[in-house]
Amino acid sequence: MESAYLYVRVSTDEQKRKGYSLPEQEDRLLKYCQYNNIEVKGVFREDYSAKNFNRPEWKKLMSVVKSKNKEEKNILFIKWDRFSRNIEYAYEMIGILRKNRTTAMAIDQPIDFSVPESTVMLAVYLSVPEAENSRRAMNVANGIRRAKQMGRFPNKALVGYINLTTADGKKIIWPKQPEAGIIKWVFHQLVKNVQRIENVRKIAYEKGLKCSRSHFFRIIRNPTYCGLIQIRTGGHEVETVRGIHDPLISEALFYEVQRIIKTKRKANAKTNDPKEIFFLTGVLVCPVCNRKLRGSFSQGRTRKYPYYHCQGKCKTRISAFLLNDSYRDNLQQLTLSKKTAELFGVILEDCNTHILKAEYSQERRIVTRKLNEQQLILSQARKLFVTSVLKVDDYTELKRECQANFKYLQKELCEINIKLSSIDRQNRLEYETFENIFQVYSSLDTTDRRHLANLVPPIDVDFKTGELCFNLGTSVLSKILSIKVEILKQKI
Repeated sequence: MESAYLYVRVSTDEQKRKGYSLPEQEDRLLKYCQYNNIEVKGVFREDYSAKNFNRPEWKKLMSVVKSKNKEEKNILFIKWDRFSRNIEYAYEMIGILRKNRTTAMAIDQPIDFSVPESTVMLAVYLSVPEAENSRRAMNVANGIRRAKQMGRFPNKALVGYINLTTADGKKIIWPKQPEAGIIKWVFHQLVKNVQRIENVRKIAYEKGLKCSRSHFFRIIRNPTYCGLIQIRTGGHEVETVRGIHDPLISEALFYEVQRIIKTKRKANAKTNDPKEIFFLTGVLVCPVCNRKLRGSFSQGRTRKYPYYHCQGKCKTRISAFLLNDSYRDNLQQLTLSKKTAELFGVILEDCNTHILKAEYSQERRIVTRKLNEQQLILSQARKLFVTSVLKVDDYTELKRECQANFKYLQKELCEINIKLSSIDRQNRLEYETFENIFQVYSSLDTTDRRHLANLVPPIDVDFKTGELCFNLGTSVLSKILSIKVEILKQKI
């Protein structure tokens, strides 16, 4: 062996568990080559798992090996678990290397491939790492199952939650705003059974629930949001336990939504649904015979056209599209009166701002307590180090972990403080939203539009131009609604 390529590999969990490091492996391999007069042609450093050979640096090494197919080559590493942790893939790769006149060797576990019996030791060296991986995966799965049986959610937090650690070191999930509030809104919209699921998803996305379509459907089917945790006991059997986390919705609401989305929904109507187009039916009155106007389609040359019309002999009718647009435009000229806007501001502050402040304050208390705990741990470690109870390596590692945790917690505390400070700014902007309270009219469903039409009915309808107005002078609505100031100035 006159020359060789060096391959060093480590994964994060191995470095923590066994103390492996890339510089240490490289240093040992270089000393080995120096002692045995081996020329080092290249060093390939890998920070990747060995469950397969789909590794960036190994692919580069194989490119070099294949490019020099006519000469004998060698690859050196510390142990065979640096090479692979899957015996099937390992044997396959050894065969590929042999075809390219390359020999793989571990300096701590040498194998003489010229001796037939050496293949037995090779099988042992390759099977032990795979057995370790399988045992570790089984232990992790059992630990997760035990945690779930105790009501904890040990996995990565779902959308609408964040991962937190309690004072006693237990992992929990905690509601995260604004995603948690949006998910609550989603379930309450779905239980009404008046909108398509896709429409609800799009509105939730605009509100701030950033997730894909498939992920959204997994969210509305996940019982964790109602406080239940599912555990797979084996095969297709699923056990359900009560979680210790705070649910976003009730069980009754969750199961009602499941019943609705698993059956044929009422909201899957066509876009030209008569109820959706003729939502003003029942509030429009014929100016000639005072009958209630109906809605129907009239067949044209290429398509059908919707009209509001009278069933009497007066033949009164008007385009439904024209009148609907006129109603929308006139409605969007209205705003809440000043006193009503102030009242709504107080209500919103009581219902929303107070809840948000309480949640953010709770998060800040938790983060502050964790910061104090990290400071206390570091202070105690410093005392133990001064009294020579802790070794230098242990103290350095502990200090590094505490500083990393402290930096992360400070960043999280800063984000919470920003959210709290933005609440007051948001309250100042609430009044501006009242100015355009009816701008969301286009996104309302048919039921809400019909309810609004009955609440604010159109009067003095011009069946030629579609012009109309609202009776705000003598009705109770005059105390709640008013015409925008800029609209009045234009009329003057």
